[in-house]
Amino acid sequence: MSEIKEYDKAASKFYDTLDFNSLPISSWDMYAPHFTAVCKNYDDIVSLELLAKANQWSDQKDFGDKLLHKKQVIVVTDPQLHIVHATKNIIDMNGYRPDEIVGKKPKMFQGAKTCPETTKTLRLAVQNKTPFETIIVNYRKDGSTYKCWIKGEPVFNTSGEVVNFIAYEKEVA
Repeated sequence: MSEIKEYDKAASKFYDTLDFNSLPISSWDMYAPHFTAVCKNYDDIVSLELLAKANQWSDQKDFGDKLLHKKQVIVVTDPQLHIVHATKNIIDMNGYRPDEIVGKKPKMFQGAKTCPETTKTLRLAVQNKTPFETIIVNYRKDGSTYKCWIKGEPVFNTSGEVVNFIAYEKEVA
C-alpha cells in the first residue's frame, strides 16, 4: 500500500511540472503513448538538471520546453567534445540509443555526404566558444542520411570556464 502512496506523490509532483492537464481515464488507451514519451522526457530533464548542477552551469536551460514542446533532441558534450548525455528521443531521429554514443564524438554522425564547409563552420564555432546554428547532413545507424538542424552553444560554469557544449537538434526536410 505504501508503494501506491509513493507513486501518487511522485505522479502528482510530475504532473505539477507540466504545461498540460491529464486526460480522463476513459481516454487512457489513446493517451498512453504520449504519457510514455513524457515519462522518458521527464527522466532526461532530471538527468540534464543534475548534469547542470554537477558542472555548476552559470545559466538555466529550459529542457522541458525543448523536449516536450519543441520535440528536440539534446546532446551534451564535455569540452573535448565527447558526448556525456543524449536524450532518449535521439533513437527516433537516427537509430542510436544514448548508451551507444556516450563517450564518442558527434563526428560519428558525419560521412561522405556531410558538407566540409559546414563541419569547418562548426569546428570554428567550437574553437571560438561561440553559439552556432546550421543544417548538416548526418548519418543514421543504418547508414541512411538525414538533414539535421543543430543549434549549439558553449556552456560556462559559474567561474566562466567552458564545461560543456550543448546542442539542440531536430530532423528537418
